[in-house]
Amino acid sequence: MFRWFGRKRHAPPPSPPAVPDGVRVYAIGDIHGRLDLLDELLALVAADCAEATTRNEVIFLGDYIDRGPQSAAVLERLVSPLPDHASWRFLAGNHEDAMASILAGDFGVMAEWIEFGGYETLESYGLSRREVAAGGIVLENALSRIPPAHRDFLNALEDQVIIGNYLFVHAGIRPGVALARQDRRDLLSIRQPFLDDDRDHGVVVVHGHNISDAVEIRHNRIGIDTGAYRSGQLTALVLEGTTRRLLQTGQTR
Repeated sequence: MFRWFGRKRHAPPPSPPAVPDGVRVYAIGDIHGRLDLLDELLALVAADCAEATTRNEVIFLGDYIDRGPQSAAVLERLVSPLPDHASWRFLAGNHEDAMASILAGDFGVMAEWIEFGGYETLESYGLSRREVAAGGIVLENALSRIPPAHRDFLNALEDQVIIGNYLFVHAGIRPGVALARQDRRDLLSIRQPFLDDDRDHGVVVVHGHNISDAVEIRHNRIGIDTGAYRSGQLTALVLEGTTRRLLQTGQTR
């Protein structure tokens, strides 16, 4: 008679996170007004797609504007027709959220936005600091120079995208809260307790928002904000099956 009850049964190791078969995903980090780096990275993505037999999806993680000198030009590039070698999706960052609020008439966030880079964005549209400081009807008239297409773009940005075992957001998630119950403010702005949390979120969170010298890869999150506006390095994380790799622009120029 066989005696099996003494044997230990080991659970199979968990499968590594993956995107669906036949799909290649490019997640692009915070651009912050650097049109030169955006164009350089888009060229790298185009060349990479040319060698692919997959369906390609490009996801921008937000923070297209502020800090760098060419925010208006960056938005113009993104609202213009993009190549058909990929589908294109755009997430909101906290910087776009602030700008959209101001364009909707909520000037209560103006001081905070100016402090973290809004001046550079307004100047890229030809607004002077005098017009911004004047406020009231002077500022409202000045803001009318921002094209309707740019306003529509800001208002249409998504909060999150899920593909396979990956969640793409701008900033992160609130640990311990179900994905369906996440607060939009956290998705766009959270730092702690998300960054130091080690628990399994059920997905790997791909995010920007928090600048690091190099891409941060942890078991539960991947941070790809490499501080393009000051470092000269704009990063795309490339996901295909269970593989991960990077496309990056050059160093400070």
